[in-house]
Amino acid sequence: MLLAAMTALFMGIGFMIGGQAGMIIALAIAAAMNLFSYWNADKMVLRMHHAREVDERSAPDFYRMVQRLAQNADLPMPKVYIIDNPQPNAFATGRNPQNAAVAATTGLLNMLTPEEVAGVMAHELAHVKNHDTLIMTITATIAGAISMLANFAFFFGGNRNNPLGIVGMLLMMIVAPMAAMVVQMAISRTREYAADRMGAEICGEPMWLASALGKIAGGVKRIHNPDAEANPATAHMFIMNPLSGERMDNLFSTHPNTENRINELRKIADGGLGTGGRMSFGRSAAPQSGPWSGSGRSEPAGSPRRPKGPWG
Repeated sequence: MLLAAMTALFMGIGFMIGGQAGMIIALAIAAAMNLFSYWNADKMVLRMHHAREVDERSAPDFYRMVQRLAQNADLPMPKVYIIDNPQPNAFATGRNPQNAAVAATTGLLNMLTPEEVAGVMAHELAHVKNHDTLIMTITATIAGAISMLANFAFFFGGNRNNPLGIVGMLLMMIVAPMAAMVVQMAISRTREYAADRMGAEICGEPMWLASALGKIAGGVKRIHNPDAEANPATAHMFIMNPLSGERMDNLFSTHPNTENRINELRKIADGGLGTGGRMSFGRSAAPQSGPWSGSGRSEPAGSPRRPKGPWG
């Protein structure tokens, strides 16, 4: 429905501002720009955030966790990356499941328990399985075309047959891109809820992700992320907005309110999903290099009670 609303907005505004020819030209240009991004965005985003690829030797526990979650989700094994950043966060990228990558920050791996990390990575794999990269690319194409139509109106005066007149044209030039952005962000929020639900099914324990979201929200508010601040256009990709701790589901938020997400996960758990999870993440007897080697970690004050697991 949201995509249909975006398309209708584009077609109506396009005809009034640029006529049929202007509408087609703007769509073609926006599609070309976003097609390039679709094929290259994964490499660009990983490079922006200085992600380093890891394997079973360099990060054995983390890599094997993602491998098992991918098997649960019936997905090909994605490439696995770690970002040297103290802010707890994670994202998925890639144009399709066969070319997917998942990345987690060192802050996430250090602050969360293995069960909570599993909930987060299951969420990211849900984005891959749901083809959310493709959905957001289509949305970005239409939103970009609407912005271009507004620019056409500014430089070329718009369609002379437009019944709105000059005042209406100027108003539409301002309102149209904002309306497109609102719909685009609404689509982003719906995809987060969908990934939360499917992620809970992939790992089998909704409260693992619920507990993780509470900790991530606290970490994002306290810890600055310079790479994200330098590249704000990538903020919607993360499991939680790395730029600020958003408190409300307002129109301009790319992510749902954290408390709302936790409540939805609790409802899923109350519905019967979550009896210890489909997986367990016991530590190997011999210490290994990589995430979770060595001693355990304490939980920040005020974080949600984490579910019982191998270290409960």
